[in-house]
Amino acid sequence: MTLDNNLKLAENAVLSVEESLSKVFQERSNQVFQKLENILTIFKEEKVSTSHFNQSSGSGHDDISREKIDAVFARLFLAEKAAVRMQFVSGTHAISSVLFGILRPGDVMLSLTGQPYDTLEEVIGIRGVGKGSLKDFDIEYKQVNICENFDSFEEKIVHFFKENSCKLVFIQKSCGYSWRKSLTNHQIEKICSLIHSLDPNCICFVDNCYGELVEDSEPISKGANIIAGSLIKNLGGTIVPTGGYVAGDAELVEMACSRLTSPGIGSSAGINFGLGRLILQGLFLAPQIVHESLKGADMVAAVFKNLGFKVLPEPATYRSDLIQSVRLNNPYLVQKVCQSFQNSSPVDSFLNVVPSSMDGYDSKLLMAGGTFIEGSTSEFSADAPLRDPYNIFVQGGSNIAHIKIALIRLLSELLQEKLISKDSLLPLST
Repeated sequence: MTLDNNLKLAENAVLSVEESLSKVFQERSNQVFQKLENILTIFKEEKVSTSHFNQSSGSGHDDISREKIDAVFARLFLAEKAAVRMQFVSGTHAISSVLFGILRPGDVMLSLTGQPYDTLEEVIGIRGVGKGSLKDFDIEYKQVNICENFDSFEEKIVHFFKENSCKLVFIQKSCGYSWRKSLTNHQIEKICSLIHSLDPNCICFVDNCYGELVEDSEPISKGANIIAGSLIKNLGGTIVPTGGYVAGDAELVEMACSRLTSPGIGSSAGINFGLGRLILQGLFLAPQIVHESLKGADMVAAVFKNLGFKVLPEPATYRSDLIQSVRLNNPYLVQKVCQSFQNSSPVDSFLNVVPSSMDGYDSKLLMAGGTFIEGSTSEFSADAPLRDPYNIFVQGGSNIAHIKIALIRLLSELLQEKLISKDSLLPLST
């Protein structure tokens, strides 16, 4: 079969998937209106102006750009306070600042969503003890996994609180590198309500990475006390070059900022290096980018499901974050898919994707991320830890056309290597 024929077959397959998703695509496009209207209202009422693009220097005391951006994000999240800082190098750093800022020796932290994302393992002390983890400071870590069967979440939480005291519960909204559904904000509301009924002083902390602007609400309005995330994910609109945020109860945000800077300085310092315009413009663009990513996730799910692979979530179902998981069950296929997506990237498309160690991760990773912002998962990317059952996690995408192009090229290559069949586009038995 010629390459041209492969491309035609692949294009027809992807266009057929797109047509089958037309209704949900329209619904996702309609959701942009409400979210953008809300952001425009916030910008107007907060009187955002070009003066908030100005750059300060030094410690940044009384920096009007930083203060305005914090106010805008607090309004967006319906929070008492927000801190948006370029000094947060990642979402993990923002989360770590919250944990170290709030928890004290002897406190108990409970993860309700099982073992957290890999990069938090050394923060907590699950591995890498002796480097300044929570465990090194005598903060006790416990976990239960209410996601195994959410219908029984109340029983697990009530049982834990009968036997234990707890300063902070950690809720990872996104699936991370696990094979589970990401939590919805409605589910988070149920969790926070139960926790606060059992102990009104227990702090509900939500890792909001990948979830911002996906649903019609955010976790603070559903009972979370504090949330954290990254600006090179949803809220950066693919143009913010770094940074993260924390938002929630004013006292808790200040405690997190005191860890980021120092006690006595807290949130009252920190310049944004002249990036005020990009931060605000990124937020303005974010609703559109997020919903392009959601449409892309539906398309990825449908294409791989048609190829016979397990996918989570299913195409055209309710989504609470940007991540699309695909179970490939084969390390060669993982590398093949990542390499193909890398080849369709706008940046570094010529690089070979090879398994690599990465700081904060236990397993070697394959990462396809030819993005304008290094590590930006609001742009189209895919990554996979090289461990059984060889799941791949696809996220982001500033334009559905880019994702279509990448999928068409991938299917063509799989046909060329006879990894899928010509007639049915289903995996061949081996």
